Amino acid sequence: MRVLIVEDEVSLAQALVRLLQEEHFQVDMAVDGEEGLLLATTVPYDAIVLDWMLPSMSGIQIVQQIRERSITTPILMLTAKDSVENRVEGLNAGADDYLVKPFATEELIARVRALSRRPSDFVPDQSLTFDDLYFDLITRTVKLHDQENILSPKEAQILEMLIRHAGQVLTRQQMMDAVWGYEADVLEGVLDTYVHHLRKRLAALQGPIIHTIRGVGYTLRGSHS
Repeated sequence: MRVLIVEDEVSLAQALVRLLQEEHFQVDMAVDGEEGLLLATTVPYDAIVLDWMLPSMSGIQIVQQIRERSITTPILMLTAKDSVENRVEGLNAGADDYLVKPFATEELIARVRALSRRPSDFVPDQSLTFDDLYFDLITRTVKLHDQENILSPKEAQILEMLIRHAGQVLTRQQMMDAVWGYEADVLEGVLDTYVHHLRKRLAALQGPIIHTIRGVGYTLRGSHS
């Protein structure tokens, strides 16, 4: 079973990852709201453990956007907010369960197991479009003006992230965490190399342009913007 942990307290997030891995779950981790939303809406998880307070967007906002996309993945909210009103707000937003910090690890495992047994009809997108560019996520093929190009797996992950957040500036760290995983030891130069090759592939198609935001990261814009 595959679980997503979205928690900005890094030590807690890492502890939850290890805990669930010991219980034979496959676990992904995000420490930022936008990164968590990206993973939650592109990867078919059996359950999501989601903190209420997160950088860039709140857990409530993430739940709402997940449900607005008709994704039914079970969600367990983690929070220090323990009032009845807070619980009702989380559940009304679309969360399936609620656990107040601090919590017993045995209870979290039991709740995640219970949620992961619920059926989910989430099917990841098979294609994306942006600025007349068609991107087949299954074959990793980009098509524009009767031309096409096949991307490498990492190039495809980077382009998918840029398209889903088109117009937004994504930091290098956000991109590396989403593509290689939070705990991966990846140098920024590796990301820059992949972006360089991806940029050349898009330029050959006269497609969207990946702009470098010096000292921050990258953003995707239309070829005529």
